[in-house]
Amino acid sequence: MTNDDFQPVSGFDVPRFAGIPTFMRLPMVAADSAARADVGIGLIGVPWDGGTTNRPGARHGPRQLRDLSTMIRAVHPATGVNPFKANNCADLGDAPVNPADVTDALERVTAFYQAVHADNIIPLTAGGDHLVSLPILRALGRKPPLAMIHYDAHTDLFDDYFGGFKYTHGTPFRRAIEEGLLDPAKVVQIGIRGTMYDGEDIAWGRERGVRIIMIDELMDRGHQAVMEEARGIVGDHPTYVSFDIDFIDPSFAPGTGTPEIGGPSTYEAQRLVRGLYGLNLVGADMVEVSPPFDASGGTAWVGVSIMFELLCALASRKS
Repeated sequence: MTNDDFQPVSGFDVPRFAGIPTFMRLPMVAADSAARADVGIGLIGVPWDGGTTNRPGARHGPRQLRDLSTMIRAVHPATGVNPFKANNCADLGDAPVNPADVTDALERVTAFYQAVHADNIIPLTAGGDHLVSLPILRALGRKPPLAMIHYDAHTDLFDDYFGGFKYTHGTPFRRAIEEGLLDPAKVVQIGIRGTMYDGEDIAWGRERGVRIIMIDELMDRGHQAVMEEARGIVGDHPTYVSFDIDFIDPSFAPGTGTPEIGGPSTYEAQRLVRGLYGLNLVGADMVEVSPPFDASGGTAWVGVSIMFELLCALASRKS
């Protein structure tokens, strides 16, 4: 198939409210389709929130994100990037999940992404809660371990919840570092804020070399200086990007399970993501959109707009 076969449906041809929604109106490519061999970037949903510790609902995120993504057009207004011309992009559907068993769900998601990785497809994921990043990193697992740039209000470096339970949306990156999936000296976390349990997660990360940039430092220094530092830390190393919607201030994106006030605006978030251009990116995710807390779809619109920013960064990646 040619690049022309992987173009999104234009709003000039079919109204945006019509047709079956796929991510950004791209063609749906099944796992057994011959067209999969021609896909460069695959957009994937992981409709699962079995790692949520308080307010659930992110399992419904991918469906609402797909619906709102029909508003996305083809060309980035600031950078001029058209990711659909630069790469063959397709909606690969949803990873299989198990809402009744955390361990089985993680294994299913890992197996799905291992197949995506084996087909040399760069994944762009819509969660789901933040624990979905762990099985993706397991599937992408490389030697040496990956670098990561992580936009979030929380470190997700906690050890356990509820007396020893190790797998929640607050623990994925601690597990990833322990499993050798991430190099902590090449992990940058941006925007951390909010009241704390005891600060052990931050102390644990810093002891191992994680660069944790609190919200005050981000606001004081500005997006350009912070991203220049982040780029220097990851360098040319294969890098994963994880974006939690609660990174953005809840006045802009209230539909999430663990909102924290005092975050960046949507515009500031866009400028930060544009700082990823040209890095050696191997995948990205945007997680924790929870439609029950914003039935209007406004948070999902923010989420898919960030996904488009991430898609443009993936399209401009250094391979």
